[in-house]
Amino acid sequence: MKYTNLGRAGLTVSRLGLGTMNFGPVTPEADAHQIMDRALEAGVTLFDTADIYGWKLGEGITEQIIGRWFEQDPSRREKVVLATKMYGPMGRGPNTNRLSALHIRRACEESLRRLGTDRIDLLQLHHVDRSTSWEEIWQALEILVAQGKVLYVGSSNHAAWHIVTAQQEARSRNLLGLVSEQSPYSLLERTVELEVLPACEAHGIGFLPYSPLQGGLLAVSDGQEGKAVGRAAEPKTRRSLERHRDRLAAYKKWCADLGQDPSRVALAWLLHQPGVTAPIIGPRTLAQFEQSLSATRLKLTDEQLTELDALFPGPGGAAPEAYAW
Repeated sequence: MKYTNLGRAGLTVSRLGLGTMNFGPVTPEADAHQIMDRALEAGVTLFDTADIYGWKLGEGITEQIIGRWFEQDPSRREKVVLATKMYGPMGRGPNTNRLSALHIRRACEESLRRLGTDRIDLLQLHHVDRSTSWEEIWQALEILVAQGKVLYVGSSNHAAWHIVTAQQEARSRNLLGLVSEQSPYSLLERTVELEVLPACEAHGIGFLPYSPLQGGLLAVSDGQEGKAVGRAAEPKTRRSLERHRDRLAAYKKWCADLGQDPSRVALAWLLHQPGVTAPIIGPRTLAQFEQSLSATRLKLTDEQLTELDALFPGPGGAAPEAYAW
């Protein structure tokens, strides 16, 4: 496993991050523990979760699963860069979601309890809150950092101008600011190349792509669509499959000619992209984890990268050159 800094932070993370969204609702707890064991053995240090994962309102099922894994062997905690996210609804009443100072404090305390830890290494704002000012958000986060409950702050699903605004306010308070952004990025979804990736590079922010297989579209083999589970079986993903069927068929043939699994190629492509720190993989099974792990050893030539760009053209580079003279 290779390692790199998370943006301009001194924090070092593995080039692959373990996403845990499937733990609980899809992957049984015992299997999830086995995947985490193997990830640690393989040198994966970045573990990514969220308070809403598990999809039972307010219960934080996935965080609890990780917490019980730490409890089995407390030495595991110091080997992991633990990242979680907050924003989504954790109750039905007021102030149980979004990014008010009240909810930020409550969400952090509850995540600490479920995870069985005294700190969150990377607390990520799971979505943009247009009703709360960055002054309020940073004030709440500054207190958590001062208390030692949060070490670093990241964002997720933020547009470039949100990221830049956040950094401006952080600097006015003499804070480090955001050290990472987590957005969807894959061969099929390259919108972040327009502005998000350039903003992250300009501000020294690490970029953590999620959904690197586009909900499984870049991994589901021909004839296996009906057997897809998880995100690959969602109606939205199946509609996207129909829309991109010809392109995906050409891609899978290209991978077959190369003698490589499509999912392995898709992850390797991401690892070759400038500004990418660590793709977040979301294995459902140990076999899927092993397949993803092998992508770190796949080197693509410049010619192969050019051919993939032809199959899956991006937006044309960074803005404004991508759409203006």
